[in-house]
Amino acid sequence: MSGKDRQKQLAREHYERQNQRRIEREARAKRNAIIGTSVTAVVIIGGVIAATTLLGGNDSPATATPATSAPSASPSETSTAAKPTAFDPAGGTCGYVADADGSPAKNVGLPPAKVDTKPKTMTLKTSQGDIVIAVSADKTPCTVNSFAFLAQKKFFNGSKCHRLGSDQFPVLQCGDPLAKADGKSQTDGQGGPGYRFVNENLKGAKYTRGVVAMANSGPDTNGSQFFIVYGNAPLSPDYTPFGTVTKGMEIIDKVNKGGVITPGPDGTGAPKETVEIKDVTMSSKS
Repeated sequence: MSGKDRQKQLAREHYERQNQRRIEREARAKRNAIIGTSVTAVVIIGGVIAATTLLGGNDSPATATPATSAPSASPSETSTAAKPTAFDPAGGTCGYVADADGSPAKNVGLPPAKVDTKPKTMTLKTSQGDIVIAVSADKTPCTVNSFAFLAQKKFFNGSKCHRLGSDQFPVLQCGDPLAKADGKSQTDGQGGPGYRFVNENLKGAKYTRGVVAMANSGPDTNGSQFFIVYGNAPLSPDYTPFGTVTKGMEIIDKVNKGGVITPGPDGTGAPKETVEIKDVTMSSKS
């Protein structure tokens, strides 16, 4: 191969690498921040609407549009990325893995593999008051263990719930530590803890008033984002339901009545009534 041919080959390889990175960035940029990054079709008043996605979203509330497909990993990511593993009853452990997709993160390390499945109560101390959640450590051990770890690390402190749903999509989404929740940010819904873990407790899952569930960007991509249902959300059983609000639903109702700053095409957006999480605690159920 001549020197000129070699230069052409190197230029072509460089272009291909740049093009692949661009494709991956655009794929990530299509993920929408509320109700996963799979597209869920729901039937509302005889009509069919596309449910926007929960977690991993790059669209701001002001410009969000329904996703048309889930983001795809590059071939190298698909073949080599470590996969999270489900709870192992024999060893009492869960397998958490580092997030390899390059999403913005507030890295705090990985949760301990060993989990505690005793009943627990999680309390969100917010700027609007306390929200108390009975969490199902027996049914969702990996999820609850992750929240206990993040609470201990003060991961959620100062974070804002960045997306409020609509009458058709009655949820409040929180857990992005980097969200601005100002109705302008282009990155709300992207942030996470820098690791992922498996879906749990999906069989027969229903998203009725008071249910608290994980947001995700596809199967087994849970991080730190979650949503609280204040109505009956018509979702497919793809989002780990890990708890139920026992105190503080009036806070969510108040936020809902306040509406959103700049509604997107789906009616969702950053809430006018700011919900800032001051602290999260996990305690044994009394």
